[in-house]
Amino acid sequence: MLWHYLISFNLSVTINSEPTMSNAVNAETANMNNTNNTSIDSTQYQPQLIEAQQQAKWEADKRFEVDNEPSEKPVRYMLSMFPYPSGKLHMGHVRNYTISDVLSRYYRLKGYDVMQPMGWDGFGLPAENAAIANQTPPAAWTFANIDSMRAQLKLLGLSIDWSREFATCSPEYYQWEQWLFLQLYKKGLVYKKLSTVNWDPVDNTVLANEQVIDGKGWRSGAPVEKRDIPMYYFNITDYADELLDDLEQLEGHWPSEVLTMQRNWIGRSAGMEVHFPYHIADEDSTLDVFTTRPDTLMGVTYVAVAAEHPLAQYAAEKDEAIAQFCDLCKKGSVAEADLAKADKIGMDTGLTVTHPLTGEDIPVWVANYVLMSYGSGAVMAVPAHDERDYEFATKYGLPIKQVIQSPEGFAQARISEAQADGSEPNLAYTERNTLINSGEFDGMDFDDSFEAMLAKLEPKGLANKKIQYRLRDWGVSRQRYWGCPIPMINCEHCGNVPVEEQDLPVILPTDVVPDGRGNPLKNMPEFVNTTCPKCGNPAERETDTFDTFVESSWYYARFASPNDSQNMVNKSAANKWLPVDQYIGGVEHAVMHLLYARFFHKLMRDENLVSGNEPFANLMTQGMVLAGTFYRLNADGSTTYYFPGDIDIDYNDRGQPVKAILKSDGQPVTIGKIEKMSKSKNNGVDPQTTIDQYGADTVRLYTLFTAPADQTLEWSDDALKGPYNFVKKVWRIATDHLQALASANLALDAINTTALDTNDLSKAAKNLRRKTHETVAKIDKDLGERLALNTPVSSLMELANELTSFKAANEQDLQVQHEALVDLLIMLSVYAPHVGEYLLEQLGIDTIAMLYPSVDTSALVQDTVTMVVQVNGKVRGKMDVAPNSDPEQLKAQARDIESVKKFLTGDIKKEIVVPNKLVNIVVVG
Repeated sequence: MLWHYLISFNLSVTINSEPTMSNAVNAETANMNNTNNTSIDSTQYQPQLIEAQQQAKWEADKRFEVDNEPSEKPVRYMLSMFPYPSGKLHMGHVRNYTISDVLSRYYRLKGYDVMQPMGWDGFGLPAENAAIANQTPPAAWTFANIDSMRAQLKLLGLSIDWSREFATCSPEYYQWEQWLFLQLYKKGLVYKKLSTVNWDPVDNTVLANEQVIDGKGWRSGAPVEKRDIPMYYFNITDYADELLDDLEQLEGHWPSEVLTMQRNWIGRSAGMEVHFPYHIADEDSTLDVFTTRPDTLMGVTYVAVAAEHPLAQYAAEKDEAIAQFCDLCKKGSVAEADLAKADKIGMDTGLTVTHPLTGEDIPVWVANYVLMSYGSGAVMAVPAHDERDYEFATKYGLPIKQVIQSPEGFAQARISEAQADGSEPNLAYTERNTLINSGEFDGMDFDDSFEAMLAKLEPKGLANKKIQYRLRDWGVSRQRYWGCPIPMINCEHCGNVPVEEQDLPVILPTDVVPDGRGNPLKNMPEFVNTTCPKCGNPAERETDTFDTFVESSWYYARFASPNDSQNMVNKSAANKWLPVDQYIGGVEHAVMHLLYARFFHKLMRDENLVSGNEPFANLMTQGMVLAGTFYRLNADGSTTYYFPGDIDIDYNDRGQPVKAILKSDGQPVTIGKIEKMSKSKNNGVDPQTTIDQYGADTVRLYTLFTAPADQTLEWSDDALKGPYNFVKKVWRIATDHLQALASANLALDAINTTALDTNDLSKAAKNLRRKTHETVAKIDKDLGERLALNTPVSSLMELANELTSFKAANEQDLQVQHEALVDLLIMLSVYAPHVGEYLLEQLGIDTIAMLYPSVDTSALVQDTVTMVVQVNGKVRGKMDVAPNSDPEQLKAQARDIESVKKFLTGDIKKEIVVPNKLVNIVVVG
């Protein structure tokens, strides 16, 4: 049935004896772009001309813009993580946004009101570094890059609502995060404290732990230092329980690995806080330690504190060697991963604390692996049952007391393992088991010992139950220029004073060229000097700017009402669009960005700006795009990597590179590993070059067809030919079909509006209809239920093959062929929208109003099946029969086939029937 097609009467396409595909484009659209004045040859697929023409048309009629008015249609909000405006798209961008676009186009065809917006993550250190290198303001560099990348994205034919575009570095955007900051400050969810941070001495900025790689700044490569500086914090730990518990809502909708990573990052631990008393400088106090293993308390042989801990500082005042050691500990990263790999060093302070159970004196050591910013800045050390403590105790000759029973042969097994690889054995047994050497607690298990120790210590004020989190409050201060100004004023009389709301936004100057020597805002009196809102005296603005995670934590909500000048988020618009139905981005953002976005959503909910508890209903983490590398090893030991475009490559019959020659000198280069596309390996593929050669539709098809969307894609220029040839095949099918309709004097408006008569269809026509509607049903399920984006392309290719082999013998066959072709093109337009919609227009279809094809279930019914007849395993004939026919009738019918009879020259020993597939007659003699 063809009633699901909505016919475009304004195209007025009539088939003549000489059909041309260009006559479907009206003159008004064609004149919008000079490219469109070029006639398109109907016999040749010309992607550059077609794509420019279709894109101009979409832009002219604002095809993909949506409003915030209540809709009778179901609503779908599709969003890919927005890009940092580096100036150039890479294939990771192409894959990410093509995934989102395919799903967006699919849901539009299904009758949804779909919003797919785009914006720019405009602030950040890369822009500042580029500005330093190019001696240009970061603002100019950023907005020029935005213009460039916007043009590149439009070349991909993405169905984006560009009316909602914004950059996070514009005051119209960041004024609202300043506003939210003030609301949180009033509620006590923002505070300022002196913090030990990773300091990059080259970039002169604080680094997050994730930005410290092997003890060095992720961008500058400089060894990081620990510094104590005042910083503003978001009290995210107040939401820790909710952030953890609400992950259950996302089960089955987010990848399990992402949920696991978030749970581990939040890290809720139930344990005991133990208090070790001490008396120093005529004062009584306690060293407070949180532990998840109080069952090992009797095995504590020393305690370790951070260099900044009061006990360490007290000892440092008395001993210069300890003071120097504490200064040494302040160098290097505060990242846990770096501390775990670093050599563990320490020094005895000479101080002791009292064991709360035994009353024994326990020595206090200062150690480099303890951080003041984690917990209380102190740990109880149980060398027999903690590998790090065992390593430290062995190094410094400290006692090791076993208090948990280890399995028989445990120590010997560890020693044998160490001997095998030449390392020192670590004999710490870290599992739970029965307590030993623990006095009255001997024989108890973990739970019993926990309760027994608590019952003994809690009445004395020496222990208490406690829930602790690995998650720490979010430090949002950054000592750099290109970021959102923190809306605070520093007054020597009033302290830290928030900017008045009516004075927002605090606008960042945009004409600054940083020189890399600290934050230039500090040296700008026109920015710094202001008046205290409280006392009216001269004061200074805060020159720290926000962590750029702040901007990316709420952009998804701003897209609902990007031009609202009165609200951070318009709640009516948010209620229509939020939560995001499908969020797409890299798994590298699984923790920080996604956790902060979830946190911000809860903050905005509590400000009555949005509804619901979670921002993203469904999450897909797309795989990376990989490519081959080509290199030469240099005499000095360095490696030179070459761009694939500079190499002549020979491939084997499986499409694998087997030989690579550098074009410039004709000499061979080494074919390296398949790796993530990167500038350092020169293995990135320029999307622009590929689009110029093959067209955007081919690139879109290739990025989704080659591998499942959530798996890595190994890029191969040679493999692009497959999707390209497929598109050309579809073009030929459409061209031939139009010519066939013309020869039969069938007008498009007639064939599109006339219901297909399915009576007395030929066998071939029935098979084609069945394949068509099977494909419609399968792709609908793949995209709508399974979120499988690669398999539909294979299904489309199969349907195209069926169309190629189908030979229309009469007008009815042409109608069946037309139905199959139109359905194919509608489904293809989801992946290859330019050629798909262009060809549909030539077939008289209104692409603005078209819907996804409906499945004719009657077409799926098979009234006959073709069965193979074998004699002694060799094919001797075929027969068309009713499905699931009686086996005895099938045997008789098989024996009656002329081409079979002549091979039945002996006795029939056996007749085997495989339902709906074959009959095999076994003859002997």
